Amino acid sequence: MNKRPFLALFVAPATLAAIASAAALAAILQYAFRAYVPGSLNPGGLTLDNFFALLRPLYAQVFIQTVWICLLTALITLVVAYPMAFALVRTRNVALKSFLLITAVTPLFLGEVVRTYSWIIVLGNSGFINSVLKGLGIIDRPIQMMFTTFGVVTALVHVTLPVMVIMLSAALSHIDRDYEKAATSLGAGPVKAFLTVTLPLSMPGVVAGVSTAFAWTFSAFATPQMIGGGKVSMISTLVYQLGFASFNFPFAAALSVTGLALTFAVLAMAKQAIKPLEKIGAH
Repeated sequence: MNKRPFLALFVAPATLAAIASAAALAAILQYAFRAYVPGSLNPGGLTLDNFFALLRPLYAQVFIQTVWICLLTALITLVVAYPMAFALVRTRNVALKSFLLITAVTPLFLGEVVRTYSWIIVLGNSGFINSVLKGLGIIDRPIQMMFTTFGVVTALVHVTLPVMVIMLSAALSHIDRDYEKAATSLGAGPVKAFLTVTLPLSMPGVVAGVSTAFAWTFSAFATPQMIGGGKVSMISTLVYQLGFASFNFPFAAALSVTGLALTFAVLAMAKQAIKPLEKIGAH
């Protein structure tokens, strides 16, 4: 007799979702090895030309720029989210805790397109920032923030911030305050106690947050497309252009598969690089 009758109710939907995801990935993978037939939506025979075409400098530059934007977004999000998470966990003021929680979680209730349009209003030449700076007499001409890497990264940080705050808060909440008190009793000041005790012990949350932010940014489409305006190329926007503008689905599939492989490779290298930090946090 099954002692856990509820287990099947949880496993069955997850199994169906996994099968559907595997089928979709298999379809994309087989498209990546098919030839592109101009003027036709049906692919041709088997070929490796799609992957050889990715060796061109143009596409290599897009890969490098995508990795750079993802890393920059993850690191900036970490710098912004850590103080918020620390205050959220350590503050005893209920009003401040509620304010920080609402500020951190609210973006999750808005769609990516809505968030992106709000940043267009903020970053545009006639947007909020430029209007304030011109009103104060600081600038004469609008500062170009749209269609730049700065604008794309700024909007992407807003997208990844809630998840980073939640992961860091979970890691910080599990740190025993007695360790910090022990460091203080041994002569360490607040800054030294944080750098030698709190920060190392929170490394599991830092690693999880940065990895998630990187992977999430790598697959982002609406924000780079709308904020970048075609001038800031990422793999996701290039896949869209090839697939839905040129109808070159085989090449778009090859680009998607390569981008997925690159994501795993970068995360694996980052995992190896920060292993010493994880070991510190585990103790």
